[in-house]
Amino acid sequence: MDDSKIIIRTPRLILREFSMEDASSIFQLNSDPEVIRFTGDEAFKSVEEAAQLIRDYDQYKKYGYGRWTILSDDPSEYLGWCGLNYNKDTKETDIGFRLLRSQWGKGIATEAAAACLDYGFNQLGLDKIIGRAMKENQASVRVLVKTGMRFEKDFDAHGSKCVQFCKLKYIWNPKD
Repeated sequence: MDDSKIIIRTPRLILREFSMEDASSIFQLNSDPEVIRFTGDEAFKSVEEAAQLIRDYDQYKKYGYGRWTILSDDPSEYLGWCGLNYNKDTKETDIGFRLLRSQWGKGIATEAAAACLDYGFNQLGLDKIIGRAMKENQASVRVLVKTGMRFEKDFDAHGSKCVQFCKLKYIWNPKD
């Protein structure tokens, strides 16, 4: 693994920039109807579609951060992705995460999201990070709450009721 692309290490996880070696795993992740059920995304039709997403992904160059591949620390195994995404239209940074179904319920999303929030506030100097989820996606809502984010508003997206949470740097405490 290219250590220069590693962004974050936690006790169990490595978060690094996407690479072409992730294409088949990202295809697997985004072609599982249960994984993408609450995302508004369509399932990938091929590994090539996932590879194109990786080739076109420009968040790292444009903003200095983005979504990152989550690997288990030992042995190195693809688990999903987590990270920060800047929306130039709203001028907001959001936290997002998506895991292989086999990794659900193990605390991985919470551990990765908390590490990304810490990185965003302490390494990138962000003042506010938001998190959004479909209201019925209670697992994702729980992750947002467990990482210390607070409810901000309801909104509609993808034909569903959604919620937005936020965390502000001045009240950030990674132990929340």
